[in-house]
Amino acid sequence: MGVSLYASRHRHTQDPLIPATPPDPGQPPPPQLLLTALARMLRPLVRLQIRSGVTFPVLADLLRGLYVEVARDDLLPDPRSRTDSRISLMTGVHRKELRRQRGPQPAEEPAIVTLNSQVLALWLGAPDYTDAAGKPLPLPRNGPAPSFDTLVATVTRDVRPRAVLDDLLAQGFVTLDAEGIVRLKAEAFLPREGSEAQLFYFARNLHDHVAAASANVAGQGVRPFLDRSVHYDRLGTEAAAALEAVAREAAQRLLIEVNRQALAIAERDEAEAAANPDRPTRRVNLGVYLYAEDEAPDAPKA
Repeated sequence: MGVSLYASRHRHTQDPLIPATPPDPGQPPPPQLLLTALARMLRPLVRLQIRSGVTFPVLADLLRGLYVEVARDDLLPDPRSRTDSRISLMTGVHRKELRRQRGPQPAEEPAIVTLNSQVLALWLGAPDYTDAAGKPLPLPRNGPAPSFDTLVATVTRDVRPRAVLDDLLAQGFVTLDAEGIVRLKAEAFLPREGSEAQLFYFARNLHDHVAAASANVAGQGVRPFLDRSVHYDRLGTEAAAALEAVAREAAQRLLIEVNRQALAIAERDEAEAAANPDRPTRRVNLGVYLYAEDEAPDAPKA
């Protein structure tokens, strides 16, 4: 049984769980070490692709396009340096393939994803729609604030509140009783399995986690992103279930509290945005994950 707090980029620290000698922050990892790590990281994605009918030639063509796109757009900021020869040398993609390859464009957020997530975020964090304990209030369907109609109107006036309510009811996020009271059932936006919304969050959250870890490992001279975990092995079934329950409850508290503070920060930020509409902007994504699996009888201790 073991526990560790892990940061994907080690820093000088007195914490005995973190090695005292960090890697050179100016050097990315050697290719062979990176490939070993990638093999483990990609395994569940390969499993998902096979189950979904995505064959290797299809994935290989996708990766070829991504190699070209990333080299051209991310690593060669000067348009004058984006020659076919330079890109071919960097990526290993033959020049005759470069004309054919067109990297996939980032998928736009489905409109319903944006709308529903904003409605639920307000319901979970805005003072007008939560009680003294921070719990989401049951809301009358219509009428003055706080009501479900006013909640939706705070986010958008382009979609009727009834349409939003019908969608949330269909997905099982809310209930509507005979008195016209709407109650939030889910404490997070959990889209239906296999839906466009679920795949959007699948791509965005994995992208951001991998991007944070990659930046840390590459030692790009930026402040390390938060990327840590607590893990135990050799647990019995009941102990593992108890730990999962503790982790789920703690993670939910964290996300709800961060959401509440984020709403207040964003509200204050609106004044600056109005005064300076052309200012540069950033996005922030805090995610948590929980994973558990059965260990092989001869699995080594972590």
